[in-house]
Amino acid sequence: MRANIHPEYHDINVVCSCGSIFATRSTASKDLHLDVCSACHPFYTGKQKIIDTAGRVDKFRRKYGKK
Repeated sequence: MRANIHPEYHDINVVCSCGSIFATRSTASKDLHLDVCSACHPFYTGKQKIIDTAGRVDKFRRKYGKK
């Protein structure tokens, strides 16, 4: 790396609204506050609802499909 061109890295804490806290390194000098993290996001927790769009597509095709 070339000298004196890269920003300084700081140790910061990342705080989520769910209460989860973890440490990381960043060019930001103060703590980071998040609304959603991997500990509370539905995709990562397995509580994600998958919407069945196949029924809607079939209904649309029947209603507006070629005759």
